Amino acid sequence: MPILRKFSSLGLSSLGLLSLLALAGCRQDMHDQPRFKPLAMSDFYPDLRSERPPVEGTVARGQLHEDTYFYTGKVGDNPGDYMPFPVTRDVLERGQQRFDIYCAPCHSRMGDGNGMVVQRGFRAPPSYHTDRLRKAPLGYFFEVMTYGFGAMPEYAPQIPARDRWCIVAYIRALQLSQSATGADVATGQKIPSEPPQFRGDPGSGATLPVVAPPQTNEGEQSK
Repeated sequence: MPILRKFSSLGLSSLGLLSLLALAGCRQDMHDQPRFKPLAMSDFYPDLRSERPPVEGTVARGQLHEDTYFYTGKVGDNPGDYMPFPVTRDVLERGQQRFDIYCAPCHSRMGDGNGMVVQRGFRAPPSYHTDRLRKAPLGYFFEVMTYGFGAMPEYAPQIPARDRWCIVAYIRALQLSQSATGADVATGQKIPSEPPQFRGDPGSGATLPVVAPPQTNEGEQSK
């Protein structure tokens, strides 16, 4: 039995060696096929460029921006002063959520320019509640978010265009909230508003609280 095992082992070793020799002799035509290296010179084209320009009129997938105002906030060379879609409660809530994530660290949730990073020594942005910014057209805020301004970098890579407009709508609502008068309050609305009521656990850093529906005149929660 030991002798048979020895010969069997030798046979397997020889077979493996022959397989390696056979593979070493394989052709490498596909591996070493002619190709252009990126940005290398090529004598095939008159301009000597191997990297060819896109065909005229082509647009990358997802980059066809036919609505100029929606993507720039400008009418001609000037910022426009209207929203490209209706402002609803969902739009304002989305704008508030995105504002609290991307804008509040510098501008603060009140929009007064005293955000947390400013309190840590970063350059303070102007308050949204100055006369200049209260009178600024809506497209101005969109343009600043899109392209940046001063110490503020561009946020177009992080925030899609529609979300930027939602933030613009929320900024305007934030400005109105800080300069509103009693005449601007809807009839029947209490001043100040009653604090929200929560159901069960008020939540933690990992979970959000569940807001209870408002009370009806009969003292029952509305559905």
